[in-house]
Amino acid sequence: MLQPNSSSSREQIVDTMIELTRLSSRHRAIIAGADSLDLYLALRRRGFSHVATTVTCRLPRAEHSVGLVTGQNSLQALEAALVDISRFLRTTAAIAVLIDSREAGLGLRIRAKLEQLGFRIEAGVRCQQGFVLSAHRQGYGEMQNAA
Repeated sequence: MLQPNSSSSREQIVDTMIELTRLSSRHRAIIAGADSLDLYLALRRRGFSHVATTVTCRLPRAEHSVGLVTGQNSLQALEAALVDISRFLRTTAAIAVLIDSREAGLGLRIRAKLEQLGFRIEAGVRCQQGFVLSAHRQGYGEMQNAA
């Protein structure tokens, strides 16, 4: 969850997601998950003005270059958030997913779902509140057109 016991671990999660996705103030970012509002506010406080959540963004137009997923505890919730956010992301996008569950094998299943959505895993970082998995999508539009 993004609302951990201390603000330092929340800041560590935000820092990790920013670094892994190479998010800059010029990027359009979309946020999904139960804690998306908390992450949205944390990014706005840091000066990121081009951020939205899947709830506040009206139409999924594949215009965001960075996606961030947080606040899920089960495989089903994470998979639903990934499918939801992928509609908002460009064909060459980066994504970071906070995996905060202790469910066995969840990381491997999320990895498989990301690959199914056209992402290639690049890194994973252990944080105090879980594990942040990072992936990039390259040429996903070409894969969709071929299908």
